[in-house]
Amino acid sequence: MLNMDNPFRPTAGATPPEVIGRSGLLDEFEYGLQLGSGAPGLLSIFTGARGIGKTVMLGAAHDLAQEHGWAVVAETATGTFMGRIGEKMRRLIQELDDQPESRRRITGISIAGFSVTSQLSPERQVDWWELGETLLKLLDERGTGLLITVDEIHAADRAELAQLAANVQHFVQDRLPIALIFAGLPSAVSDLLNEGVATFLRRADKIDLHAAAVRDVETSFTETFAAAGITIDPDLVHKAATTTGGYPFLIQLVGYFLWREAENNNGGLSSAAVDRAIAAAIRRNERVVIEAALAAASAKDQEILHAMAIDDGPSTAGDIVRRTGSRPTLVAKYRTRLLAAGLIESTGHGKTDFAIPGLREYLRKNQPN
Repeated sequence: MLNMDNPFRPTAGATPPEVIGRSGLLDEFEYGLQLGSGAPGLLSIFTGARGIGKTVMLGAAHDLAQEHGWAVVAETATGTFMGRIGEKMRRLIQELDDQPESRRRITGISIAGFSVTSQLSPERQVDWWELGETLLKLLDERGTGLLITVDEIHAADRAELAQLAANVQHFVQDRLPIALIFAGLPSAVSDLLNEGVATFLRRADKIDLHAAAVRDVETSFTETFAAAGITIDPDLVHKAATTTGGYPFLIQLVGYFLWREAENNNGGLSSAAVDRAIAAAIRRNERVVIEAALAAASAKDQEILHAMAIDDGPSTAGDIVRRTGSRPTLVAKYRTRLLAAGLIESTGHGKTDFAIPGLREYLRKNQPN
């Protein structure tokens, strides 16, 4: 019987027992919460591959903001998200108006939004701006402010993102206490920052999330298991940590299944138990991350991906052209599609590699008929 419950949370966006390799990334944001309106850290963008922990970092920012007494409105950039943010701001205003003398700490809310058209009408835009101004002035009077976070901006309507950026820019110019954090895939973030309508966002603190060092994962596993009385050989800890590649979601998966094995083996982890845990983690990652990411991939997309899977590392455009028999212009077109989908990433010098851990191995196991 272990002396604590399984701390690992292999669910998208769930807070892990330890955020590995992310020390200091929110220091500027936290300092900005103390300084208030116009502080550089209050405008940030998290970017990185699927499963790298963008949503977890948004959650960490939420917690920091609430610790400093800021209100939080969190949204995902699916259709009409501006309308949903507007309704949440309206509810916050009502909450503050109900207790006008209160200087208590404000906490984030999560409520259902109302339906609006995919692009706010001019009347709705004015209403949204007025709601924001009213709320921010109420919060400013209480010595606090508002954090808005928008996840998965690769799925966003660009017009809505432009509206949000424009309104936040006005709030900053009026020295109102507003913070804005986006999160999205690298190609979507680059496209957004290159568009003229989002010039304001180029000032954002762009934080590229990368895989944690395997040695840090190894240390975390060792300390977490030891605290629970789990016995595991250092070589097996190293094997498990290496399997994660430092990717946060895989860290949670591998840790979760190692814990399950320890629970079933009186707190001990043999070599066979570690192998079972690793195999279970890989299968879950394939179902939850890889197969979901491939669901929208066309036959030609997958042909390009399978051509890349032949390589043990980055692939050149020339190799893909030769293996698929496609024209260079067609390969370039699909390369752009796959970059936008977050399935591959540019590694420089005309080369691309897989952006999702385990995708190469999955494609090799699942050859087209």
